[in-house]
Amino acid sequence: MENKNVEEIVLRNKKNGMVVLLGVIAAYVLAIGGFIAAAFCGVDWLSVLLIVVCVAWCAFGWILLCGLKVLKPQEALVLTLFGKYVGTLKGEGFYWVNPFCSAVNPAAGTKPSTGSTNTTGRRKSEGGVSINLNDESLSMPSKKLSLKVMTLDNNKQKINDCLGNPVEIGIVVIWRIVNTAKAVFNVDNYVEFLSIQTDSALRNVVRLYPYDVSPNVDTTGDGVADEGSLRGSSEVVAERIREEIQGKVDMAGLEILEARITYLAYAPEIAAVMLQRQQASAIIDARKMIVDGAVGMVEMALDRLNESGRVQLDEERKAAMVSNLLVVLCGNKDAQPIVNSGSLY
Repeated sequence: MENKNVEEIVLRNKKNGMVVLLGVIAAYVLAIGGFIAAAFCGVDWLSVLLIVVCVAWCAFGWILLCGLKVLKPQEALVLTLFGKYVGTLKGEGFYWVNPFCSAVNPAAGTKPSTGSTNTTGRRKSEGGVSINLNDESLSMPSKKLSLKVMTLDNNKQKINDCLGNPVEIGIVVIWRIVNTAKAVFNVDNYVEFLSIQTDSALRNVVRLYPYDVSPNVDTTGDGVADEGSLRGSSEVVAERIREEIQGKVDMAGLEILEARITYLAYAPEIAAVMLQRQQASAIIDARKMIVDGAVGMVEMALDRLNESGRVQLDEERKAAMVSNLLVVLCGNKDAQPIVNSGSLY
């Protein structure tokens, strides 16, 4: 199926709202004055025509005021005329356009979730998109598009990593609109579209990494095992997520500035087991370090004794000395001295 992208048309010569406003007000003043003058000038066809024109203007002249548009900095307004896209107003200013043009914003009233609750109203959050349920926003939804940098805080998701372990992960996406025509006409609701594509990209990337460094795992796709992991390579993972999301939302005219991991943990059902595994690994590493240090100290002691020549030890006495030193250096408890007044033989 052919995909026809709408090209953005920026209307740059429409900042004449003040001129039109003053002109309409002046025309109303003239119409009222003309009506009064015609009423006192007698009944002739010129007076009747003037009265008709003045009444018609007073009845329908206000329609021109419907074309007045006010935009603040970093706001845009997408306009259509009888269903046809005519252009986009960008930048602060007082504009006047065809009064029959209508503004279009399918995401009006839909805001990215920030994880907070509004104190003046309720928010209904579904899949990372927060719908504002305030009476004020529902009664008068804004049709203006914000060109500011915005934040999408998606809810935590449970995803299996490349080893099949379920992990919970949450991300924050920093984004903005760069093409208003694509954002409005290429997708139904660009905020919901971004949230859904963020979920999809997050799952695709997380499935390529283990939670922690694991042997024989290739996370880069080059066929060589590496040390990439969700916990140790968070910057790399976040950049891959950003690129994945950007590739999916280009058609919606959105730019992904940054993606950051805000929460990462094992799922509750395996968290306790994985904690024990990490503790066991830490204990083994600590024991290995203690043994390496103890062996080095024993070797140093034997070398010092041999160099001084004060004590001559045969192999059996050396073995007993090594055993005693290793017990003292590697034991969890303080050694209890034992005085031996006899002989080994």
